[in-house]
Amino acid sequence: MKTLIASAMLLLAPVWSMAQPATAAQAGKSVAKKPAAKPAKAAKAAHEATTVAKAAPTSSRTRLHSGAMQVAAGIAAAEIALTPEELAVSDEVHTGRMACELGAFVQVERDAQSPGRFYVEGKGFKYHMAPVTSVTGAVRLEDQRAGAVWIQIANKSMLMNQKLGQRMADECMSPQQFTVAEGFKKNPPPSLLDNPAAK
Repeated sequence: MKTLIASAMLLLAPVWSMAQPATAAQAGKSVAKKPAAKPAKAAKAAHEATTVAKAAPTSSRTRLHSGAMQVAAGIAAAEIALTPEELAVSDEVHTGRMACELGAFVQVERDAQSPGRFYVEGKGFKYHMAPVTSVTGAVRLEDQRAGAVWIQIANKSMLMNQKLGQRMADECMSPQQFTVAEGFKKNPPPSLLDNPAAK
């Protein structure tokens, strides 16, 4: 019988101890009565707590970096997919440093990491542009995120920012365009208003 009572007490002891909430004062007294932890154990516990606290930000930074890299890889994969027509347009783009009106310059360079794409930069701007097919026959590059457009025709090029609604550079000429422009001065092309059928 004594064994049965002792077993019942052992089973009920955890339930009874949880049913007795300790007050803040009692908790303080019980901590005060405990002997001080050994210095080695206290130092180890503090070190583990510090290590865990430092590891959490690094882990979240790593996850954020990994997520950012995946997004960048997805954007890069989307950028790789140029159509054959767009690649053909990119072959016609004039590159190098081009003088523009009012003493401005624009530098157009191929992106070695992304075939068919270009960096177009000048004072206060730098755009990463992709070719776009055009019904007019003009060579057209766009940076859709920035709203910038580079338009190249036979005798000049210009850079526009559609978001701002302004021309950023005009009358830009590569050596090939300069030659064509000089030829137009000697032999002007027919005006669109000059329609031989109307005569």
